[in-house]
Amino acid sequence: MVETIRKLLHREAWHNVNKIITKFYPADIAHLMRFLSEEEQHLLFSRITDIEKAAETLSELEISLASEIIIRLPEEQSIRILKAMSDDDKADLLAHLPEDLSHTLLEKLGTEESQEIETLLSYDDDTAGGIMTTEFFALSEDCNIAEAVEAIRRRGDEAETVFYIYVVDQREHLVGIVSLRKLILSQPEVTLRQIMNSNLVKVNINTDQEIVAQLVEKYNILAIPVVDDENKLVGIVTVDDVIDVIREEATEDIFRMVGTDATEMVYADNIWIIAKIRLPWLLTNLLGGIATGYLMWLFKATLHQVLALITFIPVITGMGGNVGTQSSSITVRGLATGRITLENIRRSIWREAKIGITMGIICGLVVGLIALAWHHEAIIGLVVAIAMSASMTIAAAMGALVPTIFQRLKIDPAIASGPFVTTSNDIIGILVYMGTATISLKYFF
Repeated sequence: MVETIRKLLHREAWHNVNKIITKFYPADIAHLMRFLSEEEQHLLFSRITDIEKAAETLSELEISLASEIIIRLPEEQSIRILKAMSDDDKADLLAHLPEDLSHTLLEKLGTEESQEIETLLSYDDDTAGGIMTTEFFALSEDCNIAEAVEAIRRRGDEAETVFYIYVVDQREHLVGIVSLRKLILSQPEVTLRQIMNSNLVKVNINTDQEIVAQLVEKYNILAIPVVDDENKLVGIVTVDDVIDVIREEATEDIFRMVGTDATEMVYADNIWIIAKIRLPWLLTNLLGGIATGYLMWLFKATLHQVLALITFIPVITGMGGNVGTQSSSITVRGLATGRITLENIRRSIWREAKIGITMGIICGLVVGLIALAWHHEAIIGLVVAIAMSASMTIAAAMGALVPTIFQRLKIDPAIASGPFVTTSNDIIGILVYMGTATISLKYFF
């Protein structure tokens, strides 16, 4: 389809392009646009005459691409599209536009709408307030079912979703929630107070977006209400935004685990900026490698006496690094999903240590037998077996411990993985191996 669209755009076959736009969902159009050049993207988007569809397509695009498109559109068209977007998507888009253009568009949107968007922009991006929408459906607790159904008929399109009706008291405090199913099945004269669920799941405007996502996942709800410090209902976070958060957080963790971040996607063609992002962790690796080399130099006497020990240095450091990375990845994931907390982390570290002991003994025995068969020295096999077992046990425990330390220091534990764990375990592996060999020299060599 990409090649077909490209050819149609270059031939200016607008009738065929329009037919494709009419047939495709906004998500399909957004997906196609990712593979087109900047000029082709602009041409394709400009052919979307349905404002609602244009708004939905823009919402489906990455924010950097959406902002580039809106910059090139006539101001009047931009205003119409923004008016058709939900408040949270509008706020995200305006936050990424040049300041002068963002200010101009805000002024043209109208006072009430501008105030709502400015309120959303005032919250941190990674909080419930930053990802919520103010387009929700709330009714008074004194309202009966017949009045509620009539209100939904009149004003239902104003809300992003009406799966849940939020119930508030006279001071706009959130007091309960009623599902659309329960509303329809109830008798017309019954009030919302009588059927509402007052034991509801809610979050504060300053709640971290990861916690919001965890709550939605845990309780299997389609939207979660957001309240301010006075328990006044100010917005809702819908499940589509939660999916975006989960994807964003997972992407961020993966980038950080290999010593980089999502900024690379923005500066994809700027090699100097990308190099600057990656260099800090690579330099950490470099310094770790030098430290490992220095330790080997300190044990040069041991290596000189028993040259066969050199054979197993890559095996010891490699296995320790792999086990440490596995353990840290499991721990980082557990911390991110809430399965592992600072309260139960001791059990998790001990579990990883026991796994390390088990794998270390098995791998140690295997490599010890290989060392014996290779060099025909029983003591070399014993030294390698002991060092391998100890190294893997320590590496597994370290892999679980280090992310926890970062979590306690309020630093994203994902950055503890990859280069950091591998480098630290290389150093530990060499110390254990060379230390064991040096002690053994006194008695056996």
